Amino acid sequence: MRIGMVGLGKMGGNMVLRLLGGGQEVVGYDRSEDALQNIAAQGAVAVRSVEDLIASLGEPGTRAVWVMVPAGPITQAVIDDLASRLAPGDIIIDGGNSNYKDTQRRAQELAARGLHFVDVGTSGGVWGLKEGYAMMIGGAPEAVERLRPVFEALAPAPDRGWGRMGPSGSGHYVKMVHNGIEYGMMQAYAEGFELMKAHHDFNLDMAQIAELWRHGSVVRSWLLDLTAEALKNSADFNALSDYVADSGEGRWTIIDSVELGVPTPVITLATQMRFRSQQEVSYAGQMLSAMRRAFGGHAVKTLEATKQEGLVPAVQAGESPKAAAPENIPAAAAATPDRGASAAQELGETGQQRVKGDG
Repeated sequence: MRIGMVGLGKMGGNMVLRLLGGGQEVVGYDRSEDALQNIAAQGAVAVRSVEDLIASLGEPGTRAVWVMVPAGPITQAVIDDLASRLAPGDIIIDGGNSNYKDTQRRAQELAARGLHFVDVGTSGGVWGLKEGYAMMIGGAPEAVERLRPVFEALAPAPDRGWGRMGPSGSGHYVKMVHNGIEYGMMQAYAEGFELMKAHHDFNLDMAQIAELWRHGSVVRSWLLDLTAEALKNSADFNALSDYVADSGEGRWTIIDSVELGVPTPVITLATQMRFRSQQEVSYAGQMLSAMRRAFGGHAVKTLEATKQEGLVPAVQAGESPKAAAPENIPAAAAATPDRGASAAQELGETGQQRVKGDG
């Protein structure tokens, strides 16, 4: 099967490489010349315009284009452009972290043009090229079935790690909840290790504990595997800011839980902790300090200097997953040139708000 890919960043670019390894033909487009050269060197067709991409995909009504760009207005713009160029029967796939309500709206709008819209909640990160991607898929059964060779090539195995969840929007909905759970798991690990590190009397070895828990423990997971690897390599967390980005899925999970009346206290608190990490200074904390001083005359601390933060850009397609390891962050910060992307795009924060369209 020949498929188009718009967006060749750390996810889209690596997905192209995995598709090529699975025997699929890929035509890729990105504004970055480096990204185009990267996939061309591996055997993909690299084009310099969306028009050329569509022209390279075959007969109208049989074409499929996978969109892998930041969620939000950028995704909307790409889909609108593709919709104006494609023909009835063609398929547009959104593999990003779009809000499922936006996806439902887009599916209706594209259906009016005779276009299929398939949403694919995609998980795998920088390890997806090697390990395969988990894909939660929404859309019409016939459109999903047409894309079977693509999903089988991208998944960890042809019969595992992918499946149709239901109608349009369901793939992004399940991925939203997946990421909400991920927030909770990450927060629990971080809190537990911080608690053990603070118990100085025991002088606990964090690397030893993480490695031990990987084998037989009920809390073992892929997240723990990555944490154990970082601790084993003496990652210097002191060089990192405690700013933790959120791309929107945690927020949307909480909103959905309120609308449905389903309690999600762990996911909610984990998301709130990310919001707190994004504050340079907490106004609420400053007010608490002032109130404590006012009623009790207690000693307080003043702010002598604000923290200075830098930005280490995302890992690029084709790079070893080891490039993302915490112990390699200082080298990446020193060596990576400015690619012109905004901080919000690099941090994955452009999808925090829904895109409600012109209606």
